[in-house]
Amino acid sequence: MRRRSPFEYWVNLPAGLIALTGVLFALGLVLVMSLRVNDGDLLAAAFTTSNFTDALTDPLFFKIFLRSIVIAGLAAAATVGLAYPAAYFITFFGGAHRSLWLTLITLPFWTSYLLRVFAWRVILGYNGILNSGLMAIHFPGAPFTSLLYNPKAVVITLSHAYAAFAILPIYVSLSAIDKKLAEAGLDLGAAPFTVFRRIILPLSLPGVIAAFVLVFVPTLGDYATPILVGGPSSTMLGNLIQDQFGEAANWPGGAAMAVIVMATLGLVYGLSRFGRRLWIKRA
Repeated sequence: MRRRSPFEYWVNLPAGLIALTGVLFALGLVLVMSLRVNDGDLLAAAFTTSNFTDALTDPLFFKIFLRSIVIAGLAAAATVGLAYPAAYFITFFGGAHRSLWLTLITLPFWTSYLLRVFAWRVILGYNGILNSGLMAIHFPGAPFTSLLYNPKAVVITLSHAYAAFAILPIYVSLSAIDKKLAEAGLDLGAAPFTVFRRIILPLSLPGVIAAFVLVFVPTLGDYATPILVGGPSSTMLGNLIQDQFGEAANWPGGAAMAVIVMATLGLVYGLSRFGRRLWIKRA
């Protein structure tokens, strides 16, 4: 095993300090706050686990928790389902224009996240682009009031907002596949779909799993999109935690909810790693 030089340690020191103070310290502060008594003092001396008990036994928290899991799961699945064909096209048919396609995919992400969410309000609104187009072709029932302020609008918006998070890892996974394997399958008489199902898809599955996790993790805690396009019926965990730190003035309770969310995300990440290892051993 190669021994690292002092120079390498000094080079990595700034990044280590940033990770220590900006990530680990912040997470530790949230954990400590979740165990505090809500007496209005940020530095309260008493500790308690009742914040976790109250959150886990609260029917409203459990309902919103399940709703957030479903919305984040649907958004991640929809994003991966749409991202895979795009990544597949860029990998196998992009040719010399791969860099251009990747730039076009990431181009919308050069703008503000809130601007992209507001754009979907304009598209899905009662007087929005979609309803206007449907009315122009005299589509029956148009304009529709059910396009906005519901969980479906949240899933659609999140799927677009995090598209690049799914396309890029799948593209990297597909690019790492040896094209000779697919050519060998075709030469042996396999149909193109069979080659895709038996060779390309299994080898690209690690990228698919990574893409799902990369989309699921941020969407589970998203709070801006449910407010702007979801409405009251689409309240998610991020909105509930925000209310605890804001109107409810219950910082320990909000911190406990945040810790529960982080534990859930850690469980999802651990299951994804375990599934990936099982798949590699199987392959």
